[in-house]
Amino acid sequence: MSDQAVSQPKLSNKTRNYTLAMLVAIYASSHVDRQIVSILAESIKLELMLSDTQLGFLIGLSFAIFYATLGIPIAILADRYSRRNIIAISVIVWSGMTALCGLAGSYVQLALARIGVGIGEAGSSPPSHSMISDLYPAEQRATAMGIYASGINIGVLIGFLVGGWIDQFYGWRMAFFVVGIPGIILGLLMFFTVKEPARTQATKPLPKNIFAEVWDTFKIMMSIPSLRHIVIGTTLVVFVGYGALYWNGVYFRRILGLTPAETGTLLALIGGVIGGIGTLSGGWLADRLAQRDKRMYVWLTAGVKLGILPIAIWYYLTTDLMTAIILTTITAFFGGFYLSVSFALNQSLLPPARRALGSALLLFCINIVGLGFGPQLVGILSDYFSVDYGVDGLRYALIVVVSMNLWGCFHYFWAGRNLREDLAIAEKRAA
Repeated sequence: MSDQAVSQPKLSNKTRNYTLAMLVAIYASSHVDRQIVSILAESIKLELMLSDTQLGFLIGLSFAIFYATLGIPIAILADRYSRRNIIAISVIVWSGMTALCGLAGSYVQLALARIGVGIGEAGSSPPSHSMISDLYPAEQRATAMGIYASGINIGVLIGFLVGGWIDQFYGWRMAFFVVGIPGIILGLLMFFTVKEPARTQATKPLPKNIFAEVWDTFKIMMSIPSLRHIVIGTTLVVFVGYGALYWNGVYFRRILGLTPAETGTLLALIGGVIGGIGTLSGGWLADRLAQRDKRMYVWLTAGVKLGILPIAIWYYLTTDLMTAIILTTITAFFGGFYLSVSFALNQSLLPPARRALGSALLLFCINIVGLGFGPQLVGILSDYFSVDYGVDGLRYALIVVVSMNLWGCFHYFWAGRNLREDLAIAEKRAA
């Protein structure tokens, strides 16, 4: 698996764009397999007789622990060996484990299968981010990352739509089988049809002390003032985002009274189509505004997150279905604006040889805190509030969690104080 990419000729635009398309497809597959459990959650809860706290663990923490922690050593390998091969192997592993979720006969077995999905998906994003940073120059990176991040929304669309309809007519177990198999095909296509791009910096041998390598990279990230606040801000908004997104299917079914198919169709269109357009628009708009002032990368994100907070709270308070659909559509469009900006700046502010590991560390923070504890906290609060408010306990749990966006906004605003200077230093260092 040794990486000889530094000696490869420059890739053509056609090859470069095909590589990005494959990375988007694989990223979409990862989000289908990662979050299909959220649209199936209410059916799983009823069959296995689970509490919302147990459901929160199944949705988030069981997946996030291994997904986040294994991403770091895999990123170290990705900085030195074939990123294409790592991604290909990973997608085959997580797709197979997703299919196995359909065979689970108990809560414990399903949780173990979800852990397997997390182990496989750990090898996707860090090497993908590193590949994209070598495929595109700095001035195009936010747009490219925005295109890559649209895989989230494609995955949401497919996961919600397929999961909702199959759950209603064939059961939640069949849904896991249907979404797991295509990923194996994608893994084979990645291995046989994608070329490893040349790196912008020669690879280094594996460190004798991996923990020292991780710690050194983390210290570099925290020593850059703007990046420090970007990491904290991103972690917080992801905490809110995953908490809301992964419970949205349950909310539509339990609170708004929709069927699995109706819920899947609506959330596929809202989260997949509208959210995808919003994610792409965020990267494009950030690149345009930043041509005049680099600080707009983070200030745009802060302003958008602050602006949609009252809309999100209104969404959880309304009892009218049409009003709820309109409000969640607005939050879905603007909710992903931070994605491309945060990951692009993380890549741009770090030295080339630290990018894959830096990506893994950012993913570690947002996935342990965001993906792991966001859905988990919603579940715990829902059980707590349900004692006094019944099914409406889920409303109040979600309001508490989305209000934490205020904290994330503060860090994005603060990052703007040093962003221009930090980017200039990074450009000189990489030259």
